[in-house]
Amino acid sequence: MNEQIRLRGYHHGDLRNALKNAARTILEEEGLSTLSLRAVARKAGVSHAAPYRHFPNHEALLVELALEGFAELCADIRCAGATPQPIVDQISDIGAAYMRFVARRPALVRLMFGAQLPHRGSYNELATAADSVSREIGEALKDAMLGLAVWAAVHGLAMLALENVIDLGQERSGLDVLPSRAKILLRSLLTVSER
Repeated sequence: MNEQIRLRGYHHGDLRNALKNAARTILEEEGLSTLSLRAVARKAGVSHAAPYRHFPNHEALLVELALEGFAELCADIRCAGATPQPIVDQISDIGAAYMRFVARRPALVRLMFGAQLPHRGSYNELATAADSVSREIGEALKDAMLGLAVWAAVHGLAMLALENVIDLGQERSGLDVLPSRAKILLRSLLTVSER
């Protein structure tokens, strides 16, 4: 290892964020299977031991990424639900915001909600973060149960599309079509229920 990289590994100005940025890049560009602490260190240009200064193990880094993902998703939902409007429009806007997040960060979504964290139950903050998604939607809609129902519907749709169980146009056009498809489907569901 060259001397400059070795020294940077121990005297990095913002090591924690550099490691998380490297991890996010690896996660989205290469996938979870290639995301190791060693790969993160290499991507950040620091020594292989440097990540252990902030993350005791691989899973701790993954938990940190998932928590940041939940915070980002909640912020997107909050923004989408902030404007008072008819409930159908509000629900479809929240659904579109959820799907924009999914299209922007598909690998992170799989990490946040998938089985990649084998000790998920050991991290209470993950359960709290997941609950905050439903709470954020419920607060925007001023109805906690409706918030949970909307979350279940849009998340189910997101996972079906992400795993290519159903094709909403993403197989040909990419994940960027998901927000508009979510709006159409949620509006259809809501207008049928009004009849």
